[in-house]
Amino acid sequence: MTLTPPPLSNDCFALPQGVDWTPVDDALALLRDRLGPVTGAERVALAEALGRVLAEDAVALRSNPPQPNTAVDGYGFAGGRDDGAHMLPLIVGRAAAGVPFDGVVPEGQAIRILTGAALPEGVDTVILEEDVRTDGEQIAFNGPLKQGANTRKAGEDVTASDVILPMGRVVTPADLALASATGLSQLVVRKPLRVAVVSTGDELVEPGQQAGLGQIYDANRPMLLALMRQFGFEAVDMGRVADDREALRSALDDAALRADVILTSGGASAGDEDHVSALLRDAGAMQEWRIALKPGRPLALGMWDGTPVFGLPGNPVAALVCTLVFARPAMGLMAGAGWAAPQGFDVPAGFAKRKKPGRREYLRARMRDGQAEVFKSEGSGRISGLSWAEGLVELPDGAAEIAPGDPVRFIPYASFGMG
Repeated sequence: MTLTPPPLSNDCFALPQGVDWTPVDDALALLRDRLGPVTGAERVALAEALGRVLAEDAVALRSNPPQPNTAVDGYGFAGGRDDGAHMLPLIVGRAAAGVPFDGVVPEGQAIRILTGAALPEGVDTVILEEDVRTDGEQIAFNGPLKQGANTRKAGEDVTASDVILPMGRVVTPADLALASATGLSQLVVRKPLRVAVVSTGDELVEPGQQAGLGQIYDANRPMLLALMRQFGFEAVDMGRVADDREALRSALDDAALRADVILTSGGASAGDEDHVSALLRDAGAMQEWRIALKPGRPLALGMWDGTPVFGLPGNPVAALVCTLVFARPAMGLMAGAGWAAPQGFDVPAGFAKRKKPGRREYLRARMRDGQAEVFKSEGSGRISGLSWAEGLVELPDGAAEIAPGDPVRFIPYASFGMG
């Protein structure tokens, strides 16, 4: 099965006329409203479906349980019993899981039955073996016992033709158990979103190489490639490109052929060597979103040969924050999984801070002793803070004065899909 999604239009990133600084929520709304799935679909075996996005609803072919059965080891008979002592004769035979009893249990008699066994005809109630004494020919027990005790009805979990997994869901191991139990052997899933990652800058060198004066190691590309894999996408490593416009043009051409989305880091502002934004602008498909957040610089958004481009800041801290806050939900939408807002939790602050109005702020943070503590420095060049942190504290757009113990919103990295 192959689905061919429509291409994104070149103006999907266009800002409304007159917009300058864009609040975070407005930027997210624009992405959510203008983007859509860009990946095709295929039918795969259950063993290959883990982590994939469902392209259509998964419908149960069989009820679970498929027939009434017993939830315990014990003895089965018809009807409940009142208070007092009871004695029932046992019939010859038993019912076990996968080995049903071939016959009818007469009224007023009982049969040995084991956990998971289909209820024989004439049985609708089971008593626990721990509550029974038997001599092999009859059983004795005390009531009361409700009719239907210790049994499961057919389809009480799932009924055949029920939608068990909705379109857009990312398949989990538990989902595979449910699909298998209800008779499915295959699922229709979207092909993985292919994300090309490009680093730009003359100052960058590869880890392991000799770094000269004024050079730094490329931290963004290893981080972004790993993030894409954690998100369940297919990461396409396009390497690093020097500050050369034609070299970058060639890299973008290649990336557009190999991927559904392109992530670049560096060169997204408006300086002499900011070639990402310059090339997108020359192509007539560039929007520079001056988003009111910290850390972060303008986010360059555009299209290159029909492929969406997210031009991330070169600073690793800002690159990660922009990826988690903006690119992650947008790419989830393009992957067919829908828009996923990260789940945050109100927790006591383990820090004090005074914040000016105008920008939303994201602080590197972690939970200790029931409080959110933040990294010792807000400097966007402190890459060690990304590793130290377990998530982000989100501070609102307006002014704020936070004292220890005040509630703040903590968003674990896992809420973004990041381990």
